[in-house]
Amino acid sequence: MKTRLIGTTMLAAAALALAGCASSPGYGPGYGSTSSPGYGTPSSCYDCGTVTRIERTSDGKPNVAGPLLGGIVGAVAGKELARRNTDSEGRRNVATAGGAVAGAVAGNAIQNRAEGSGVYNVHVRMEDGRTVVLSQADLGGIREGSYVRVQDGRAWAR
Repeated sequence: MKTRLIGTTMLAAAALALAGCASSPGYGPGYGSTSSPGYGTPSSCYDCGTVTRIERTSDGKPNVAGPLLGGIVGAVAGKELARRNTDSEGRRNVATAGGAVAGAVAGNAIQNRAEGSGVYNVHVRMEDGRTVVLSQADLGGIREGSYVRVQDGRAWAR
């Protein structure tokens, strides 16, 4: 009799412990609103969607200072290296031109990185099936696959 009481008590305790682990219906953003038909169903959002693609485009301003200064520094460095390492005038000219080109490329990359210039075209697949493309200067933490809300002409992370 005593073992049966202990067994029943253990069984009841286990059932209570497992009941505490059970998941309850979710109360999302639509809880209590008329747009949510039942428990755990997310409310539909006309302005919401998923980011499918992000493209970085230039903002139309030409980079001048970075390539120009980089080209000058590269040409001077190339000429100096060639002056110390060769007696041939042709090799000096090639080294100067190569230094100028390499410096211009490096200067352009440095200027782009420093200014952070560019505009992002954010492609959003809306919940109702539409596709919207938004142009914005910064992403604000948005990546491909992010769930966003489109408001005031830009995408905002949700």
